[in-house]
Amino acid sequence: MVTAIVLLDTERGKVNEVADTLAALDGISEVHSVAGRVDLVAMLRVAKNEELADLVTDQIRQVEGITDTETLIGFRVHSSHDLENMFSIGMD
Repeated sequence: MVTAIVLLDTERGKVNEVADTLAALDGISEVHSVAGRVDLVAMLRVAKNEELADLVTDQIRQVEGITDTETLIGFRVHSSHDLENMFSIGMD
């Protein structure tokens, strides 16, 4: 399994539209709108590097409203915690 984190900037007013489009793509497990230097963070999980390359270059980079991306490829997982638990802020 190949995991990547993609940091994305969008055109003004396009964050929700871009997030919804990304969330519908196969291989993207999560899309978060965030505060900070980027607008969105997408978590990608695919079987092979070739699938990652296709997803990033052929699909994500073609989404209307995206102005810039930075892809971070995960080497090793250092936690056994589920991602949902990692991002939980105690709101049940």
